[in-house]
Amino acid sequence: MNKTFEEKKFNIPKLKGISEKTIEEHLKLYSGYVKNVNDLLVEKDYNRRFPFEFNGMRNHEIYFSHFEGGPTALTTSGPLAQIDWEKFKTLALTRGVGWAMLYYDPISKQLIQSWVDEQHLGQLSSCIPILALDMWEHSFVADYSPSGKKDYIEDFFANLNWQTCEDNFANALQK
Repeated sequence: MNKTFEEKKFNIPKLKGISEKTIEEHLKLYSGYVKNVNDLLVEKDYNRRFPFEFNGMRNHEIYFSHFEGGPTALTTSGPLAQIDWEKFKTLALTRGVGWAMLYYDPISKQLIQSWVDEQHLGQLSSCIPILALDMWEHSFVADYSPSGKKDYIEDFFANLNWQTCEDNFANALQK
């Protein structure tokens, strides 16, 4: 029998532009992913839906962790400071629903920006997520309207605790 997963709790302060109501509803969605992953683990008919639910759970855990502790500045030196973040923001404007992701590839030892359709199509095998930006409508439409993606992206970065990304990167280097 597989071990079940526990829903993580996040201490998210008041955010610039992203309402408490949006975060509350978004956390309920995350809770549903955790429940669905656990339900699929005990079903006899283990199905193709599992990667969608599992990556939804994990991607949201990374996303919400970026807000904990409030915003912090990016260290002015190091590999994350060398990323073309404007290119990443453009990537996040990709049409459709999904995730703008920054990964570390331990094989080539480089950081890679990538778009993930929905949350299971395009995840990079063996790569470790460093930053996850949710670009599904549920993450921004209530606060920004459908045409407000660009403002949401800017506010995501204004709210970002860069230390979480730096910790993710440091941990990835140890694997």
